[in-house]
Amino acid sequence: MPPRWPRKPDRNDPEYRRLDDRMNFAIHVGLFSASNSGLWFIHNLQKADWPWAVSVTGWWALLVLAHAIYIFAIADYSPLTKDSG
Repeated sequence: MPPRWPRKPDRNDPEYRRLDDRMNFAIHVGLFSASNSGLWFIHNLQKADWPWAVSVTGWWALLVLAHAIYIFAIADYSPLTKDSG
């Protein structure tokens, strides 16, 4: 069952932004896991000589790590203020 939000979703709500970013991160991790497990399964099954497979996995893993660092260490979820300009 998907998570339920108790009020109308609004990107200005810090709690909603945090949840939304973490769900996007979970999707990113899931895509990485599924794609790379399929890539390496076929690689091993076919006994393929794919030198690019290591690069694809490595670069994508670095992107997932960067995404994690941003979500869990850098992102600012303080309430947004409106300019009175």
